[in-house]
Amino acid sequence: MTHRLKDKIAVVMGGGASAPEAGIGNGQAVALTYAREGARVVVADLHLAAAAATADMIRAEGGEAHPLQADVSRHDDVKRVMAHAAERWGRLDILHNNVGIEYLGGPVDTPEEAWDRVHDVNLKSVFLACKEAIPLMERQGGGSIVNVSSTASLRYAGVPYLAYNSSKAALNHVSRIIARQYAPSQIRCNVVVPGYMDTPHIRTLYRHLAPADFAEVMRQRDAKCPMGRQGSCWDVARAALFLASDDAAYVTGTLLMVDGGASI
Repeated sequence: MTHRLKDKIAVVMGGGASAPEAGIGNGQAVALTYAREGARVVVADLHLAAAAATADMIRAEGGEAHPLQADVSRHDDVKRVMAHAAERWGRLDILHNNVGIEYLGGPVDTPEEAWDRVHDVNLKSVFLACKEAIPLMERQGGGSIVNVSSTASLRYAGVPYLAYNSSKAALNHVSRIIARQYAPSQIRCNVVVPGYMDTPHIRTLYRHLAPADFAEVMRQRDAKCPMGRQGSCWDVARAALFLASDDAAYVTGTLLMVDGGASI
């Protein structure tokens, strides 16, 4: 078996089990996939128990993983995560930024504090992680940054999530700027752009619905996808694996759509 990330060191920000009872989410699937492909993985999450659950799954499969608690919007927490990788292994090959939150509302009904919190978690977190990771990657001669956005960054999907939409749109361009600035240093920066996904996060958002109503919501989401179905966390993980690996050695600054054609 070919291990595309053999001997690589990966940090996954937001790699914990967000809702274990609802299944595996995007960040957790990415962490598992990186480990299965040979990477040693630092799993960072706001909740240590969530990070530990992912690390335990990786270890159960024979991989190496280290869970850490971190609020990705706090610089000191982000510094500690990157320092852990540097002190333990002396390098950092892959930075994966998965964290994302939303607030339902447009410009009139979104409180200022909610706007700030969404942008802190979705956008400032990536800025902080790159601030700490890039110098490590420069010293070793390169690395790969994979950021997770959303098709909500490209268009209005019928529900006003203004803070989320704007933070992810900014993330797309921040990623392109980083890609261009650090291309001479062999640091690649790319974006996975998921569309409608059937994930624990979505199931948590609609947990208040009766089973029949939830089934109808999911049917409608499936129907919005040209392929007739939503994607899964593994679709996101496989796209991230490609961008993180040497298979994408000449790919940087790209937005990789993982949406079954919904953005076309």
